Amino acid sequence: MAAGLVISAPASGVGKTTLTLALARAWRNSGLRVQCFKSGPDYIDPAFHAAATGRASVNLDSWAMDRATISHLVSRGTDADVVLAEGSMGLFDGVAARGVCGTGATADIAEMLDWPVLLVIDPSGQAQTAAAIAAGLRDYRPGVRLAGVVLNRVASPRHEALVRRALLDAGIAVFGALPRHAEISLPKRHLGLVQAEEQAEIGKLIDEAARFVAEHVDLDAVLQSAASWSPQPAASGVNVTPPGQRIALARDAAFSFVYPHMLEAWRAAGAEISTFSPLADEAPDPGADVCWLPGGYPELQAGKIAANARFHSGLRTFAETRPVHGECGGYMVLGTALTDADGVRHEMTGLLGLETSFAKRRMHLGYRLAELAAPMPGHQAGARLRGHEFHYSTILAQPDTPLAVVHDATGAVIAETGSRRGQATGTFFHLIAEDR
Repeated sequence: MAAGLVISAPASGVGKTTLTLALARAWRNSGLRVQCFKSGPDYIDPAFHAAATGRASVNLDSWAMDRATISHLVSRGTDADVVLAEGSMGLFDGVAARGVCGTGATADIAEMLDWPVLLVIDPSGQAQTAAAIAAGLRDYRPGVRLAGVVLNRVASPRHEALVRRALLDAGIAVFGALPRHAEISLPKRHLGLVQAEEQAEIGKLIDEAARFVAEHVDLDAVLQSAASWSPQPAASGVNVTPPGQRIALARDAAFSFVYPHMLEAWRAAGAEISTFSPLADEAPDPGADVCWLPGGYPELQAGKIAANARFHSGLRTFAETRPVHGECGGYMVLGTALTDADGVRHEMTGLLGLETSFAKRRMHLGYRLAELAAPMPGHQAGARLRGHEFHYSTILAQPDTPLAVVHDATGAVIAETGSRRGQATGTFFHLIAEDR
């Protein structure tokens, strides 16, 4: 039987990921089997989780996934000793309108799984007020239980003592307090964390975080606060149809934003996946029956992608007879041109007429519900797909036939409809699940 715990905070940027990685590695180093999950639509943290635990991590999403899907994904923790679900944003932060079984908030997962929440509190610029925030989070939603608090970035022993006393007076356990320690901060990039595979020193960084946290946090007390948990067998798996039997998947530093549960679902359905690197000027496997270009950071590699003639010609040849689909960054590369942040225009593959620019950055962020007006790989016209969009590009032209009618989480129609032309299709959202 595993011990289940959710790691959350009042807001983003407080230290959830660092604490999750540190606890996971520290317990793994002590001989425990640790399984991590990520609540919400994050492509990057699961790779860090895997680096810390040696086990694949997947996303759990109450807005896009039904309970059967979440139960199926969580069941991979059956053989673990400790199961950690890292939250996103603040504990109760989600969208205004309920999705499949929730708003996408971390609290939905905590309540659904009946796991207590370990709060990370950054009391910078405050003292006793930190206890009021923690108490408010504890009492906000009856079905969500608070295990206790770890303080992060405390300024001094006196500061720590003030916050600790206030929390204990409020009846909230304090498992530890971390002084400021820049060496364990994970680097940032314009879409969030640098990817795990880009961090040559990731193992050393996680080891240092584990050592630092073990020095300042009562790991045994944290473990004892977790809920005893035994997953129930799910009636069905992830509701995702593979786009083909043999899938050529673009996979490198520019094309890496794929939800792990998607690839697992494709393989579980019998699909074979072969990878190729557009950055290395590779073409998709000519033996594949569909090509999939995921999102990533093509805008940071636009010049190299534009210059790689073998990739361009191979992809165009492939698309003459077989479907090609791109998500977000992959969609942009299927387009005519991409203008980078310096205002330089780079020719892309031209399978679609889409033209995008990063010269004037504008955030596009949120859940998406799309009803397909035409087929795309793995899904027929009329299918309702749930996904998430996150990018800073501006559409300069989107002249092709719209692929779908796309709504945000409030039900409002948005302009990012996706496109189709011949065998090529693309969307700005990353697919999470199809409505059953």
